[in-house]
Amino acid sequence: MFALSPLNQRRAALFRKNARGFWSLWIFIGMFVLSLLAPVIANDRPFLVSYKSELLFPLWKEYPESKFGGFLAKTNYRDPANFDEINSNGWMLWPPIRYSYNNENAELPTPAPSRPAFLMSRDQACVKFPLKAQDPGCIAGNMNWLGTDDQGRDLIARLLYGFRVSVAFGLLLTAISSVIGIAAGAVQGYFGGWTDLLMQRFIDVWQSVPTLYLLIILSAFIQPNFWLLLIILVLFSWTHLVHLIRAEFLRARNFEYVRAAKAMGLSDSKIIFRHVLPNAMVSAVTFMPFIVAGSVTVLTSLDYLGFGLPPGSASLGELVKQGKDNLQAPWIGMGIFFLSSLMLVLLIFIGEAARDALDPRKTFT
Repeated sequence: MFALSPLNQRRAALFRKNARGFWSLWIFIGMFVLSLLAPVIANDRPFLVSYKSELLFPLWKEYPESKFGGFLAKTNYRDPANFDEINSNGWMLWPPIRYSYNNENAELPTPAPSRPAFLMSRDQACVKFPLKAQDPGCIAGNMNWLGTDDQGRDLIARLLYGFRVSVAFGLLLTAISSVIGIAAGAVQGYFGGWTDLLMQRFIDVWQSVPTLYLLIILSAFIQPNFWLLLIILVLFSWTHLVHLIRAEFLRARNFEYVRAAKAMGLSDSKIIFRHVLPNAMVSAVTFMPFIVAGSVTVLTSLDYLGFGLPPGSASLGELVKQGKDNLQAPWIGMGIFFLSSLMLVLLIFIGEAARDALDPRKTFT
């Protein structure tokens, strides 16, 4: 069984003692897990269909419309003909919200952007989704509970999918750039001399390259996507932890235990990874939640400026722009404001708790 060392047990206890950071971590994890389940929470296709005694799984497999008596290559389960045909010969199990992030609601009671359902009467809020004649009731999953954007797309679905994309991007960017930055800082600080000097001058030149201008130029030739943006931003964000790790290695390389390890004949790689890096990582881990917050903000900013994800993608930055352009629809701006603020505040609280837990001066008093 995996067991923590006494030192790490003390750090874990200090982290748990910080209730604000501890609960922020669990809330953030819960929000991210919920966003990963976005396709089963908000989707325009049912999870499960029973048609003529056959079980179908439209959420995971695309079925042609010919299976239900139509002629198209893809089935639109919201189409009245398909809806009635399936319900006449079986049943459908839908997600709680019957819209995906890219579905335009053509049955809005008012022009888009449409108000949230709780600001309307029940008759107005109930979208006229096709129903069987014997079941004319209003289905909650058809309502746009937080309203729609200016293209008639459900705001909850846009926020849910946008949160997933932004956090996944931030975590990947932080993880990849941190590995590169920690490796570069370790080499600089441990070997010093000309190695440190040459790498430091290269980093100074590299950091002076204007990333935004480079993205503007690239966007004139190619359409940026998730992975291309990730690669470009990794190329210019790996320097965040270099100076911190370099300073830790410069300080630690002259400690007694490092000299003793060298005297015993241990290789440089073993000394770096086994003896110095674990101590240097304390400072790096402290900064990582703040780097994640910055990475999420970078993607949101690029989407807002139009140099981020392709148009129509689930994007928090695009919702920020819509909130600015549609001041008559405050629910758009308020929705993205509360979600972004909550996400960043949780990450900051987690970072503060990690900093206190890793601080050797902190006690349980």
